[in-house]
Amino acid sequence: MNAIKILTATVIAGTMAMGAQSAMAYGKGDIFLRGGVAKVDGKSNNGNGLVAKDESGFAGSVGYMFHDKLAVALQSTEEFSTDFENGEGNFSQMPINLMLQYYPLGGTDARIQPYAGAGLNYTHFSSESAYGQSMDIDDSYGAAAELGVDLKVNESWAVNGFARYADVKADTKINGQDVNDTELDPVTVGAGVTYRF
Repeated sequence: MNAIKILTATVIAGTMAMGAQSAMAYGKGDIFLRGGVAKVDGKSNNGNGLVAKDESGFAGSVGYMFHDKLAVALQSTEEFSTDFENGEGNFSQMPINLMLQYYPLGGTDARIQPYAGAGLNYTHFSSESAYGQSMDIDDSYGAAAELGVDLKVNESWAVNGFARYADVKADTKINGQDVNDTELDPVTVGAGVTYRF
């Protein structure tokens, strides 16, 4: 028990010491990795009889700052599923975003680093089924936007929070016949960590 207390005290002291170090400014040439947990809330009143379940899972991204205030990032989450209201069908979806991000405090050593992003969303659909019939949902391409913030712990690590929106609308066929487009327009909210090097 004493060893656990000593180890805990050492970890806390080390974390505080790292947090007290002078922070390196966000700037050109930085590469960053983000990972954490996200919750996806999709549109359910799309005229297709779909209910988009709120689901939680892993979200991650990798990015590069090509300017003190500008970065490009590639983002994704694990697959999320959507069910029909009557429970007789579902499908899975995996979004990938390519974003241009703006950091208004980039180039400074500010410990709070907000950012905003805009870009393109690609959503891949799989495992489609509907009422025991053949169903096909085309992959979707649309706009995406985000707001986020990093709260720096030291020169490499930060706590991250974000909210993203994507315009997801895809042609849908059941037994080869066109039906109403599938519109999800998911909002994704998440939190995790950022590692910058």
